[in-house]
Amino acid sequence: MTSASSSIAIRHYRRLDDAQIVATIARLRDRIEERFPGYGLGKVSSELLALAQESSECVEYLRRPNWPLRIIVGLVILTVFGMLGVMATTIHLPTRVDRLADFVQAVDAGINDIVFLGVAIFFLITAEMRLKRRRALASLHELRSVVHIVDMHQLTKDPERVLAGRPDTASSPTRTISSAELGRYLDYCSELLSLASKVSALFAQHFADPVVLAAVNEIETLANGFSNKIWQKITLLDRALTSPTGNQIRGAD
Repeated sequence: MTSASSSIAIRHYRRLDDAQIVATIARLRDRIEERFPGYGLGKVSSELLALAQESSECVEYLRRPNWPLRIIVGLVILTVFGMLGVMATTIHLPTRVDRLADFVQAVDAGINDIVFLGVAIFFLITAEMRLKRRRALASLHELRSVVHIVDMHQLTKDPERVLAGRPDTASSPTRTISSAELGRYLDYCSELLSLASKVSALFAQHFADPVVLAAVNEIETLANGFSNKIWQKITLLDRALTSPTGNQIRGAD
């Protein structure tokens, strides 16, 4: 391998690949559907796959410069400065100021105009970032919702019922899965949370905006917290599988 190809390979493994993430989610969706056909978790994985594809398109939009908007902003700024130049050449300023109050008033008016012009130019320059931020936050909001939905699907999957052997009540879920299937179900939930976090990280990787970065960090923290709860259940389940108690547990899909 040449030094150039080696450098390309290193750069490839330093950045998340949205296509690989989408492909991984698609495989996970297929695995869930094959092992738990008709379960709600499969539908959630399909929604995450759709969101990952939409996020990939959104990230590509964030990476591309918005040239029409940039050209319009540039023309507006040039027009403003051109008008200021014309005004500066046509306005005749007095050669002397008789009173200090007139001088202070003129300086104050000039400073106010400069501040107003600076704010207007800043607003125009940051227009592209604000538009991209709005679209990125909309996608991240949907990803955050999917993370919560995955957590909802694992709430009733309680391995303590295997350990304690508690009797069912009239309101207990009626569907039955084995302890081994429960472990696989919880593992799939953890994988979905991890992949949702990776999809959100694509936005921070390609769009250096502090507001978007804060939203991405929030999703990652949320997904890690839910995943920790799931792995606590998996640990309890491992104990249950090595105990002489039953191997069936009830739970909703």
